[in-house]
Amino acid sequence: MDNRPDEITFTTDDNEEVVFQVIEQTRLGGVDYLLVCTRDGDEEEALILKDVSKDTDMEAIYDIVDDDMELAMASEIFSELLDDIELY
Repeated sequence: MDNRPDEITFTTDDNEEVVFQVIEQTRLGGVDYLLVCTRDGDEEEALILKDVSKDTDMEAIYDIVDDDMELAMASEIFSELLDDIELY
C-alpha cells in the first residue's frame, strides 16, 4: 500500500474500460480495500474494492466487495476516515 494509485482502470465483460478515482484506502485483517468513484455524465458511482491478488501476480487484482457483512465493515471504516462522505 506504499504506492497509492490515483486511478484504477477496470475492464468490463464487454471489454469497456472504466476509470475509477481512488478516494481512500485502508487495510483490514491483512486485506487492502479501496474506496473508489467514477463519474458517468452527471452520475457518480462509488464502490469498495478488495485486493485479491496473490504474491505471484505482477499487478494488483481487485474485486468489488459484495458480501453484506464485509461491505458494512469496510463502509464503517471509510465513513470514519472521511467525515464528509455518506456510504450506503
